[in-house]
Amino acid sequence: MNYLAHLHLGGQLPAQLLGSLYGDFVKGRLQGQFSPPIEAAIQLHRSIDRFTDSHPLVGEALSRFSLTRRRYAGIVLDVFFDHCLARDWAQYADQPLEQFTSQVYRVLAAEPQLPGRLAQIAPYMAADDWLGSYREFAVMEQVLRGISRRLTDPEALGFAMHELRELYEPLSEDFRLFYPELQRFAQIQLITEI
Repeated sequence: MNYLAHLHLGGQLPAQLLGSLYGDFVKGRLQGQFSPPIEAAIQLHRSIDRFTDSHPLVGEALSRFSLTRRRYAGIVLDVFFDHCLARDWAQYADQPLEQFTSQVYRVLAAEPQLPGRLAQIAPYMAADDWLGSYREFAVMEQVLRGISRRLTDPEALGFAMHELRELYEPLSEDFRLFYPELQRFAQIQLITEI
């Protein structure tokens, strides 16, 4: 799962939203450098990643990519699943996507100590509405291009848009089957955290 899904699944309190994003920017053991609610949200982020990575429906979705491209298929699938979530937001959320993303951007803007690279990208994320823009399939190309710049092999994701176009419907169906299960998992984790 990518940014939007983690934010959607991780709880709606400001600390939960922050921790849901921090999970992509904070590595290693958590040793009290953040508040307990933020650290709990980071742990939930990591649990969501483990659940996703080990789920048979996700394995099936990954197997749709050509063998030579599987190394980076997980990255591509994470981004594509955020597209599916944004595209079909009303099926999975109670509030409009624009209202949700505005809330996230306000929380980010109010936090003076964002970790590492998140501090650098948060203003761009809000200014360009990264989260809301996932609705548009064409945006996936820009997102994947940005990710590829951080890889040791920047050309590695060059295949992505071609395969995503070919696999659009089956991967969309994979998402429709998987995401409700992921929502249930995250809800149970949130309840046991309280």
